[in-house]
Amino acid sequence: MRIAKTTATTVTTAALALGLAACGGSTEPSKSEPAQSASAAGPKFAGQSLTVWRLGDPNEPSQKYMDDLVADFKTQTGAETKVEWIPWPQVNDKFTAAAAGGEGPDVTEIGNDQVPLWQSQDALAPVTSITTAGEQAQIPKNLFGLETIDGEVYAMPWGAGTRAVMYRTDWFKELKIEVPKTWDELVAAAKKIQDKKGKDVDGFAFNGGSDANHLLGALAWSQGGEYAVKEGDKWVAKLTDPAFKAGFETYTGIVTSGVSSKSRLTQNTTDIRTRFSNGKVGMYLTASWDIATIKEESKGKIKDDQMAFFPLPSKAGGETPAFFGGNDIAVWNDAKNKELATEFVKLASGKKWADRYAKDGGLLPVYPDTLAELAKDPAQAPFAAAFAKAKAFPADPQWTEANETKAVLQNAARSVIEGKATADDALAKANKELEDILNQS
Repeated sequence: MRIAKTTATTVTTAALALGLAACGGSTEPSKSEPAQSASAAGPKFAGQSLTVWRLGDPNEPSQKYMDDLVADFKTQTGAETKVEWIPWPQVNDKFTAAAAGGEGPDVTEIGNDQVPLWQSQDALAPVTSITTAGEQAQIPKNLFGLETIDGEVYAMPWGAGTRAVMYRTDWFKELKIEVPKTWDELVAAAKKIQDKKGKDVDGFAFNGGSDANHLLGALAWSQGGEYAVKEGDKWVAKLTDPAFKAGFETYTGIVTSGVSSKSRLTQNTTDIRTRFSNGKVGMYLTASWDIATIKEESKGKIKDDQMAFFPLPSKAGGETPAFFGGNDIAVWNDAKNKELATEFVKLASGKKWADRYAKDGGLLPVYPDTLAELAKDPAQAPFAAAFAKAKAFPADPQWTEANETKAVLQNAARSVIEGKATADDALAKANKELEDILNQS
């Protein structure tokens, strides 16, 4: 496996840039020439086709977005586009098979923290040329921290995301619960929800599945903990540090305190969302992209005014640092026609379609002026402002193996919750495993 070096630009710096934009900073978007239209290629692509992978299950807004984007692409290039939706639990297996020489896409949506891994597998083609001219030049350069490897850009930022606590506003009103400002208040609110709504309801849902570290990371970072730090050419794991342990114990305490059931230790955000849709969850950590699907899954029983968000409070007091995430769009290295695939990425990442992608998908826009406007929306302002504190996982190609394939932290948490290990023993074992995985060559 060829391991490339990521740039020194940190994702936290990128988050700060977005946070400043969200707060109405004085920085003006860079001036640039109008974006080159894909229609310049025109008849050259008439009758040709490409396959685009979108990740997750489509809902009405996301399906309409793709229908409209594909129609515009055909108008401008003459090319047909086949869109395939890959459910989140299948993404890693599909990418692995495609990288090994199976049937892959021409263009794919991809999580920003996945770019180093799949670039190291030679699965992504450079799209650096898109970043240097046209509207895309307005995207802050430090948003390319995970996408830039050895001086080449391998994916275009499409929409940014962070998380907050989704809650049932009608339940809070009915039970006279104030929005929690501290972790203890959150636990108390969760217990009250269970007392009144039944023990099968998770007052605050524990996420122990494939995206568990979005919740664990926030709680650990809020105590000053880190997963690992780079010292020279080596990663040094920090899971046994007191600060990380404090956040880890808060995380496992969600279950040991009884506000989330032991029977659902492996549920991920998708599983939790479905239970929320069925009236079985009072609060959970997610983002506004879940709203449309909840309305569909609940068959209209849960409406917009019954859902809202508040920042996840920390055990130490104040708000937790949010996980800095986002979705990119990239050209697959085995694309049948890389020129055509690049034209699709160029169109999709332009201001019109990137702004709409973020809006329709419940994400934050990557164009600074649009983000500044979004910050004025009370419903979205908490997410926009959260970028000033956002952090990210270790920027290493092996992180996916630790996080998803080996589930290092998830297994450590389960062993503690099930009484099979102490926190010290579980974290010592996880610390060695994480360090070994990140330092693979």
